[in-house]
Amino acid sequence: MHIPILRHGQQYKSLDIARVPHHQTREVFVEVSQANAGLIRRDLGQQHLGTKSLERFSTRELVDICTRAAEHFTNDSLPLGDTSQTATDYVKQVSATTGLPYVLARRNMLKIKSMLANMESVLHGLTRKLDWEILDRGFGEFAGHALSFFPRTQSLGAVLPNNSPGVHSLWIPAFPLRIPLVLKPGSAEPWTPYRIIQSLIMAGAPREAFSFYPADHAGAGEILRNCGRSLLFGDSSTTSIWANDPRIEIHGPGYSKIIIGADCVDDWEQYLEVMVASIADNGGRSCVNASAVWTPAHAAEISEALAKRLAQIVPRAADDENAQLAPFVDPQVAKRINAIIDQGLTEPGARDVTAAYRDGERLAIWNNCSYLLPTVVLSEPDHPLAMKEFLFPFASVVQVDQAEIPAQLGPTLVVTAITRDPKLIQTLVASPRIDRLNIGALPTNQVSWDQPHEGNLFEHLYARRAFQHAVAV
Repeated sequence: MHIPILRHGQQYKSLDIARVPHHQTREVFVEVSQANAGLIRRDLGQQHLGTKSLERFSTRELVDICTRAAEHFTNDSLPLGDTSQTATDYVKQVSATTGLPYVLARRNMLKIKSMLANMESVLHGLTRKLDWEILDRGFGEFAGHALSFFPRTQSLGAVLPNNSPGVHSLWIPAFPLRIPLVLKPGSAEPWTPYRIIQSLIMAGAPREAFSFYPADHAGAGEILRNCGRSLLFGDSSTTSIWANDPRIEIHGPGYSKIIIGADCVDDWEQYLEVMVASIADNGGRSCVNASAVWTPAHAAEISEALAKRLAQIVPRAADDENAQLAPFVDPQVAKRINAIIDQGLTEPGARDVTAAYRDGERLAIWNNCSYLLPTVVLSEPDHPLAMKEFLFPFASVVQVDQAEIPAQLGPTLVVTAITRDPKLIQTLVASPRIDRLNIGALPTNQVSWDQPHEGNLFEHLYARRAFQHAVAV
């Protein structure tokens, strides 16, 4: 198989090829054309082509295209270079290069379908139910006020990750917002963005609105520098150099947490399922997975109960419907993460509670693949492992006085606060360190598509100008 570059929707086969291996056999599974920085820079000088291709569509028409694309994405055979790809092929191919079990790949596929199918609700949430005609015309009246919005950019660049297909839902709303897309896929996961593009084109989208550039770091840098607005996914080492650029929305580690209030902590067993799901769903690969449980009491009991449940998650075959854990494509990454955890455990104040419940070591080799088995650490608040996040089911359980939470919280993508205490709720609502806040027993990975995620994409792409008119227009 060969996956080409898409230059304003047109296929382009490069002489520079990346050979992506199967995660298990290590044999070449797919060849992917690579776009060099010069080609990307040259194409981005023609961003107006994508913009003009969307001008003839209303927002309503673009939303309808998304609705149709939802069915194409999940059901139909779509172009893949010079061949085609069924939905079943897609699931197997994602699994082959990322290690994600089929069942998890299918669940992520349904997340993307949900985003596409519910795009009307998504846009209403992002724009606060703005009349779409205002977006189409650029100005109008809404709730008795004259409004005008203009795009901050000719296209949205996105440097995408490998960790989970569902994350690609985050850039899709740019399309019905009439902003062309310039995508750099993760090296091991070109399948999802390419299939989303093809499903939108089959549903009636203009192909010129999509560019797809598999590339190295230099190519990614060209996208980030030359697109007026971008999304960047990656760990802190990747994102830190762009952190202060307002044109770039950073999607890094989530450090998502469950906080149990003092009013609910004596009933912690009632919330065990929420904690397990928050930590382990999707193989623990998502930024919305919980990496810590903060509690004012019963930390030892909670950590033991979590360890006992999570230790039941073991490596299984990719096609096993009970598979919950993904192997690491690069065994060296698994070794480095395992070494970081072991090094942390040499410092006083933390204990690997799961060690007593699992068979063997945390780093496990099964079926020629490297896995990290779920790990629960009972930790002091100031221990290094209390604020770590890894690409597998890992969580620290930390006992901390409720009054100390605001000072100790740190940057947090999602907080699930299991409490009815108005004072604690108000403290969390007022915190600038929390991006998403769930009040009650909701898993941290339960996402509502009509809510913003690490920033509001509409506000990232559009600005409001002062606007008045003295005559009817």
